[in-house]
Formats: sequence, structure tokens, C-alpha cells
Amino acid sequence: MFPGLHLPLHVFEPRYRALVGDALARDRRIAMIQPQRAGEDAPLYDVGCVGKIEEVEALDDGRYNIVLSGEARFRVLRELDVATPFRQVEADLLSEDDEAALASVERAGFEQEARRFADAQGYLVDWDSVARLDDRTLIDGVSQIAPFDAAAKQALLETPSLSQRCELLVQLMQFLRLSQGGADLQPTLQ
Repeated sequence: MFPGLHLPLHVFEPRYRALVGDALARDRRIAMIQPQRAGEDAPLYDVGCVGKIEEVEALDDGRYNIVLSGEARFRVLRELDVATPFRQVEADLLSEDDEAALASVERAGFEQEARRFADAQGYLVDWDSVARLDDRTLIDGVSQIAPFDAAAKQALLETPSLSQRCELLVQLMQFLRLSQGGADLQPTLQ
């Protein structure tokens, strides 16, 4: 999840149902962060995103359908020793860079690679709608929904500036497109 974006979730695991119930009783905020590997006690990555529960549907069996609105990235300082079924951390909020827009050449390069990537994946895209998105929403939105693995998405979340995130996103789209044989570019080693 990225700041400024929404993430719909179906919450069914008991520990996450407890987390949502606790958040609803407090300030409606929860922290989203990935573990570094599978396993209940696996170490967490250093950076995640705080989200506010904007919409909630409580189901009769204790499950929830929620929509989180990403508010801010955070960096974990330490994990807390708690009795709750869900994990808790002490963290610092990260300030977003002041860079609200890409250079026109960066935006054009991104859109060109995004078109190649979408065509190679067989995605239908309303490019007129894409053209109306501001740069941050576009780059962070694609970062959140693109079919990259967890490590790639984590790298995007941890990238500190919009320009750097755009550059990494282009590289990831190129790599995935090339690795799936839809290349019209030749890979080079440097």
C-alpha cells in the first residue's frame, strides 16, 4: 500500500480480525508491512505504510471487508513485545519528498514503457484516463497494482523520491517484459 492510494481487503484470519476490531475502537489506523519471508514470526521489512480504515463492512461471522486509505510511509524502529494476537511496532513516519512532479522526459519515458508493458501483459488500459493522473498517483498506483513480486514492491515502497521510484518502476517493467519474451529491446549487461 502506498500513501494516497486505496487498498480493499477481506479480513478473515483471527489475528487480523482482532487488529481491525482494535483499530475501529481507536483511530481506525493500521500499519501494513510485509514479512521478509514466510512464517508467523518472520522478521519484518523496515518500511511499511499506515492506512486509515475508510470503509468497513462487518460480516456476521466476524470477518471484515475494509478499504484502507494509505496515509504515510513509516520506518520500523523496533517490534514491541505485546500480548495481542497481532504484531505491533514502534515506528517513525517518513516524510514524503517535495517532488510532486516528474520531468516531462521522465513522464514520457514512463508512459512509453507502460504501454509496452501493458501490451505485453495483454492489459486493456484507458490511456486518456492515465494521461489525466498526476505523476505521484500514476507512479505509486502502478507500483501498488503491477504484477511484481513482494520484494520488487517492497523496493518501490522504500524508494525515497518520486523520480527514483519512476526509474525503478520502468526497470521492473522492462525486466518482466523481457523475461516473458515480449521484448522489442535487447537486454544488456553493464
